Amino acid sequence: MSTPTQELPPAQDPPVNGGTQHFDGTAHSALPTPAAHGTDYSWQSWQSPLSGRYASKEMSAIFSNATRFKTWRLLWLNLAIAEKELGLNIPNEAIVQMKANLDLDDAQMKAAAVEEKATRHDVMAHVHVFGAQCPAAQAIIHWGATSCYVTDNADLIFLKMAFDVAIPKLALVIERLKVFAQEHRALPTLGFTHMQSAQMTTVGKRATLWIQELLWDLRNMQRARNDLGFRGVKGTTGTQASFLQLFEGDHDKVKALDKRVTQLCGFDYAYPVTGQTYSRKIDVDVLNSLASFAASATKMATDIRLLCSLKEIEEPFEESQIGSSAMAYKRNPMRSERICSLARWLGNIANNARETAGNQWMERTLDDSANRRMSLPEAFLTTDVILSTLQNVTEGLVVYPAIIARRIAAELPFMGTEPIIMAMVTAGGDRQICHDHIRLHSQDAARVVKVEGGDNDLIDRIRATEYFEPVHGQLDELLQPDGFIGRAPEQVDEFIRDWVEPALAPYQDYLKRAARVDLAV
Repeated sequence: MSTPTQELPPAQDPPVNGGTQHFDGTAHSALPTPAAHGTDYSWQSWQSPLSGRYASKEMSAIFSNATRFKTWRLLWLNLAIAEKELGLNIPNEAIVQMKANLDLDDAQMKAAAVEEKATRHDVMAHVHVFGAQCPAAQAIIHWGATSCYVTDNADLIFLKMAFDVAIPKLALVIERLKVFAQEHRALPTLGFTHMQSAQMTTVGKRATLWIQELLWDLRNMQRARNDLGFRGVKGTTGTQASFLQLFEGDHDKVKALDKRVTQLCGFDYAYPVTGQTYSRKIDVDVLNSLASFAASATKMATDIRLLCSLKEIEEPFEESQIGSSAMAYKRNPMRSERICSLARWLGNIANNARETAGNQWMERTLDDSANRRMSLPEAFLTTDVILSTLQNVTEGLVVYPAIIARRIAAELPFMGTEPIIMAMVTAGGDRQICHDHIRLHSQDAARVVKVEGGDNDLIDRIRATEYFEPVHGQLDELLQPDGFIGRAPEQVDEFIRDWVEPALAPYQDYLKRAARVDLAV
């Protein structure tokens, strides 16, 4: 049997630039029309959502080129100051001109880009451009130093600056959660183990579990920040040979130079030994503290997402906010979902630092450079976004006691069986016989709930059973939710008094000034 032939459409040239081919055969590019020369259409090129969409201006500024290259110039200035103080022939005018030209303008940034394209060396490009601005200092800029004098020392400065932004923000999140825990310290709610209903706790007590992990993160970040040292002036392979030559073999002056530059740059100490770079183990230590925080953020945000699905708690939801483009009734926990998404990214950046540290050869290799240009800024920018989002969530958490009470009422009869058994034994009953009655009634009540879809009628069954008549008058009292929360309210009070408030004491000025956060998106 023959098959009919089908005439094929005429061949068309493939679309270009990732475009699509329309039904009329014309190709349209997916790329925007190039901007006119000199027009800044930044929206026409990819930007990191961390800086372009989420992160705060203060954290983004730390890792900007403006801050980076100004810091390089400040490091060259401090080196020149210390060298001059220790006797090297550096004119006063050189110091004056360097101090007056720490900030770069657009013309200098463009000139540095041209130099770097020609030399393939970013540090030397900026040495040349800085020298052009400071002719009296041109001959002594970078004297005795290697590139890592500015790149590594600048990174250590940025890490400290970034911690100084992140740590108070973490303290603020803890403060907001503290208020939430206090407000709901005695509100009974079902506990969950294996995500199955378990013994009751309180809404406030559950919040203290989140706070405790964040307190550990606060401790870890404080320690990582305070442990940061300075690379200092160590030379090309860490031996300080170039500086020993500058000071004509005077070891004391070389040590004094290292100490003085360290002080001028705001550090308490310099690492006693380095290769060309500071050990990348420092980056591991720093990013591990952030990755640990990511785990805490994930845990808290996941709990909130689960509680949102139970309708017991809701994260902030603005009047004009849209939960779904299709399902208009939805109130998705998008903030908590964002936290989980970004925290997953942050946790994996720490693995990157570990791999980089382990793969440094001898005194150094350059395979860390391009990697760290991304990993260090992105780790802190991500941390900043998570902190801002956590603050927004904790400032607007809504609790629905009626929903919580309804869920408790559905489960409380089963939880109340042990107090009923104990009351029966106190009234003279046999524990084993009582246990058997409770077991059979519980199975029947569970069948009503699971098979018939009815309400839990266990207590009605007990009221209708003559055997339990000695405790019929006590049942309402035995089944009060407040009787099932143990020391939860007292634990909240003691935890906040003994642990939270002392940890937050150093940040009181910041906490008093802090305003509510307004997320951009």
